[in-house]
Amino acid sequence: MNLVVDTSVIVAILMSEPTREKLIHLTRGVDLIAPSSVHWEVGNALAAMLKRKRISIAQVRTVIAAYSAIPIRLVEVDLLEAMEIAAALGIYAYDAYLIACARENRCDLISLDRGLLRAARDAQVIVVEVIS
Repeated sequence: MNLVVDTSVIVAILMSEPTREKLIHLTRGVDLIAPSSVHWEVGNALAAMLKRKRISIAQVRTVIAAYSAIPIRLVEVDLLEAMEIAAALGIYAYDAYLIACARENRCDLISLDRGLLRAARDAQVIVVEVIS
């Protein structure tokens, strides 16, 4: 089974957030897919934590090593389709990339972002609920 995964899930796992074990359980034995933009979003999330002094550069090195070990297949999405989704749903491009990825790969989407999940449902994408 394939499952589109977003940055919120990846960061929650990497940073040992309270939902970590539940997320690992939900993604075990599943082939994870993400638009290639997720790679840079993970970096942006880490940079934000650095800026807020929530994490050190030494911790970033450890987190990136752990991130590199997560088997995620990064894929390109159709930019025009993503922009059409963004326009139709009034959402940001990064969320539209995830929805387009799920549509193009005919798979469900897992996220901790309620706005993204709501938009995905509106776009007829099946979502995996994460209840902590």
